[in-house]
Amino acid sequence: MAIEGRSDAASKRIRLGMVGGGQGAFIGAVHRLAARMDDQYEFVAGALASTPEKSMASGNDLGLAADRNYRDFVSMAAAEMHRPDGIEAVSIVTPNHMHFPVAKTFLEAGINVICDKPLTNTVAEAEELARLVKAKSLVFVVTYNYSGYPMIRQAREMVKAGELGDIRLVHGEYPQDWLTTPLEATGQKQAGWRTDPARSGVGGCVGDIGTHTYQLACYVSGLELESLLADLTSFVPGRKLDDDAQVMLRFKGGAKGGIWASQVAVGHENGLKLRVYGTKGGLEWVQADPNYLWFTPYGEPRRLITRGGAGSGAAAGRVTRVPPGHPEGYLEGFANIYTEAARAIRARRDGKPEDAEVVYPGVHDGLKGVRFVEACVKSSSSGGTWVKV
Repeated sequence: MAIEGRSDAASKRIRLGMVGGGQGAFIGAVHRLAARMDDQYEFVAGALASTPEKSMASGNDLGLAADRNYRDFVSMAAAEMHRPDGIEAVSIVTPNHMHFPVAKTFLEAGINVICDKPLTNTVAEAEELARLVKAKSLVFVVTYNYSGYPMIRQAREMVKAGELGDIRLVHGEYPQDWLTTPLEATGQKQAGWRTDPARSGVGGCVGDIGTHTYQLACYVSGLELESLLADLTSFVPGRKLDDDAQVMLRFKGGAKGGIWASQVAVGHENGLKLRVYGTKGGLEWVQADPNYLWFTPYGEPRRLITRGGAGSGAAAGRVTRVPPGHPEGYLEGFANIYTEAARAIRARRDGKPEDAEVVYPGVHDGLKGVRFVEACVKSSSSGGTWVKV
């Protein structure tokens, strides 16, 4: 339970700003809770909505000081970069189409970025951000939050240690049912922007939850994608973006895999699952029961590895808060990403190298996700052909 006794929690908190996440937004509150969980950040500034009026009202609701409750992100960046107590990091929780302009603005202002996924709407935008991060030597974190779960860290370390042998197969699925009906037509905010190409980008379901599944598959397996074949479908009549994605994967080195992501799979709430198979064994993890990891060595009975319990190693332990048997889940996984980000930002602030144990999805992970989405759309629109990534 390394997090409970972290010495860096007592250090000076990182001054955090936020763009997006105001009134009526789901994910903004999640990010704020995650940032507070390990006492690493102080939320001090924001431009929390797309209109000045709603932005100011949202900041007032959250108790921001009047001089740090901004009408828009441009004025926020301009002001904060010149303040002696200006923000050290900004959390971007807007709809997808705003990720690029907001991230670019704050990077140019010399401010570290924590950005929701997908990174941008186009590969060109993502590549520009990657170049800017390198030029500015800033920390850039993409909140692929499922990679923060302790048992996902455990699975990754087991693969790296060779306990599965050579990886042959990687399969991920993420079924939901919340878009089974044309919910966007009712004015529901989340459904509205997530099904709108102007705000969500070229991918719907594949960009929203398919990228999570893809990142998790690569993160645990350590594999790099070579090519894919995708079949994207919009089952709901009139929907402009896909609500179901079925993707075949070929990895460098010969491993194969598949991803199924759907938002019209009736009966599923958040059915994220990952399975990895090698020459010596297999792993299975289910997000609905995240404190458990099933490991099957070839020719032997299945073994249950529990978070903080028997068989769980140091990689899982350093991102674990409470004893075995007490549930940790979605918010804690998110918080692990924020705390890893805090460690990296603090090291940069102090002029020290990052701790080798610190692991977080960075700008290049975000770039891979955008390339994945564009390749899926290209493959599907061409009738289901193999596309190099």
